[in-house]
Formats: sequence, structure tokens, C-alpha cells
Amino acid sequence: MTENICVTEFTPASLNEEEEEKLAVQAKALAHPARVRLLKIMAAQPGCVGGDLVNSIGLAQSTVSEHLRILKDAGFILAEVQRPRICYSVNRSELKNFNFLFESSFKL
Repeated sequence: MTENICVTEFTPASLNEEEEEKLAVQAKALAHPARVRLLKIMAAQPGCVGGDLVNSIGLAQSTVSEHLRILKDAGFILAEVQRPRICYSVNRSELKNFNFLFESSFKL
């Protein structure tokens, strides 16, 4: 059995407020199951039309639009206007960046 140890001296952590703020904003964007579901749906294909996402997730169009806006603001998705529709796709490099930043922030 592992014994819990109370540390009295801390190892200096590398602090980067800009990275920490970005990580917090992006984590907050992923803190809703509908947004996680939207990302999973979009990751399975090269791009999705907003209306198709509404149909596949079972939420109101306005609710899906708000979730997409939050994901876009966090950098997780890209939106390309194809009049009269918008095609959404996962910003894979930003998801990889988030994963790296998350893992490197917590030495687990």
C-alpha cells in the first residue's frame, strides 16, 4: 500500500501565465458533454455542415450554434462559409497542442 507523504519543500514549477490561461479557456470549452460529442462527430470526417450536426446531436439549432461558437473561440474547430451554409472541421493541430500542453502541465 502506498503511503501519502506531505511535502514541505516544493520543486519549482515552470509557470507560464499565457499557457495556463489558454489551457484553462480550452478546458472550459471541453467541459460540456455536447461539445465533446460535437468534436467526436466532426473528428470522424473531414468536415460537417452545421445543419447536419444539429440533426445528429438532437439539440436545438441555436444550442448547437452556441456550442460551435465556443469550440471555435477556443480554437478547436474551423468554420468555412460555403454560402448559404457553414462547413465545420476539427482543428487537429490545436487539439494536439492542447493535449501536449495538458500533459506537460501535469507530471502524471
